[in-house]
Amino acid sequence: MSEKNDLNRADLVRLRRERENKQRRQRAATEATRTAPVQRRTRQEATQPRRNAPRATNPRNTRNPRGGRRRFHIALLPVAPDAEMRGISVSRPQLGRRLPSFLLAALLGAALYFAFNLPQLRVTQAQVSGNQIVSAEEINSALKIQGEPAFLLMPAKLETNLRLSFPEFVAVNVDVTLPNAVSVQVEERKPVIRWEQGPSYTWIAEDGIAFRPRGEVQGLIPVLAVSAPPIEANVSPDPLTPAPFISPDMVHAIQGLAGHVPAGVTILYDETFGFGWNDPRGWSVYFGTKGTDVELKIRVYESMVNSLAQRGIQPVLINVTYPSAPYYRLSQ
Repeated sequence: MSEKNDLNRADLVRLRRERENKQRRQRAATEATRTAPVQRRTRQEATQPRRNAPRATNPRNTRNPRGGRRRFHIALLPVAPDAEMRGISVSRPQLGRRLPSFLLAALLGAALYFAFNLPQLRVTQAQVSGNQIVSAEEINSALKIQGEPAFLLMPAKLETNLRLSFPEFVAVNVDVTLPNAVSVQVEERKPVIRWEQGPSYTWIAEDGIAFRPRGEVQGLIPVLAVSAPPIEANVSPDPLTPAPFISPDMVHAIQGLAGHVPAGVTILYDETFGFGWNDPRGWSVYFGTKGTDVELKIRVYESMVNSLAQRGIQPVLINVTYPSAPYYRLSQ
């Protein structure tokens, strides 16, 4: 009985071992065929070495605690064909729709480059016409357009600059034509009076505007001012027209007296008596500053001179500012 029990106990141990070995083989086969999850390392983890990682041991020297060799099961994971290529793939540039825009931008860039750098598009100097007093060199110097691209020039701005720089100009017309032509047409004021005041003198046009003398002009009426004229306000509707130096009425008075002044005598200006002259016969005569009734004033003056001569009176001053009430003085 005990022998039978011993055989049964041995058989039971053997059967148990066979069953455990069979289960162990089944687990190993199951782990070998199981799909392990794929874990991607970040860029930082991939580049930084593991300082504290234990050194790998040789699997041949690693033995099972039970005395047998340790087994290593490596699972070969199936990888999708485009699993990694999908993240680093480079798309082919689509130039079909953008090609016209690219070509247009390139053409515009080239056009701008040549427009600013081609010497054929830069202005050398302006062609000036209509000028007699102001030289073309002075006008080009004031324009400051030498070497500038013609397409950047604004005619209205150039006209304003010339009007402000030269009071001699009544009107200015600037025309810019590509590639690099600039033409300037000017209309100048004509000087009629040579106004001397102190050590200097200036030219005055018919509208009373004064400007710098240039050379000598024949036929100007000389006026010697012993005092400055009153300041005139600018009444012109054109904002570019400068204020006159003397009023146009004063200019007309000078022009009216110029035909009656004795030869070799200069017209005088005094802020108290107006315009007149020193008569060679020994007195001073003044006619005021009004341009009206100049001929009447001259006739009244001549009548007074004849009357005084008949009576043997030698005046020192005759004033015909008001022809209805002239007077004379015998002494200063």
